[in-house]
Amino acid sequence: MKPFLKWAGNKHRIMDKIRELLPHGRRLIEPFAGSAAVFLNTDYKENILNDMNSDLIHLFMTLKEYGLSFIDECKQLFIDENNTPQAYYQLREEFNQTTDLIRKAALFLYLNRHGYNGLCRYNSFGHYNVPFGRYKKPYFPYKEMVIFYQKAQTAHFISEDFESVMNQAELGDVIYCDPPYVPISQTANFTSYHANGFGPEEQLRLAKVAEELSKKGIPVLISNHFSDFTLKAYSLAEISIFDVQRFISCDGKKRKKVTELLALFSGKKSI
Repeated sequence: MKPFLKWAGNKHRIMDKIRELLPHGRRLIEPFAGSAAVFLNTDYKENILNDMNSDLIHLFMTLKEYGLSFIDECKQLFIDENNTPQAYYQLREEFNQTTDLIRKAALFLYLNRHGYNGLCRYNSFGHYNVPFGRYKKPYFPYKEMVIFYQKAQTAHFISEDFESVMNQAELGDVIYCDPPYVPISQTANFTSYHANGFGPEEQLRLAKVAEELSKKGIPVLISNHFSDFTLKAYSLAEISIFDVQRFISCDGKKRKKVTELLALFSGKKSI
């Protein structure tokens, strides 16, 4: 199942690798939900989806609550008249100013599908600032939204710090973490997908929490770039390495394969 949002680092294309390593459990906890591709393609009875991007989480919550009527409202934004730079920047400004939360959720979807290269980016004031994407006819994900709405009835959506969410885990839970990746070069830093950023200290804090939960019998699976930093940070985990085609670069010639890893803190208690 494809997510209804465009999203940097979308895990849809590597779901077979993730499913192979995710343990069975009663409840899935995702501290970095993103487009929710893992949630959509697994079958846990209960799900907790968290993301520090409150606009994203509010969109998920609105779709869960209002379903088809909200989908129809979103569809009204996907008209030819709104697929121009003038209309896009006017609607982007409305998104940054409005206090109507349902309207804001619909505009977030519009911006996601009409904005440049599927990016989600904010300036230092917390304002969404992705430029117009110039697509011939942006796709409206009606079918994907209906599927999400149906599956969302098994989910609880929150927007908190990842450590707070992970510490809610109980025996029988499974945690999958897809944090902003460690950059593979100084010019490839995508950590500003929300206003707070995610640097080396946060990466190491995530690894430490995963280790602590694993010792309590709660498995944690983490995705990231393969690098000296991540190998050291995940030294107590079982590491799987593979190549992934990059799709986020605006220059098609630079969309090369990069090496990623999955680190499984297995949750097996030591004797």
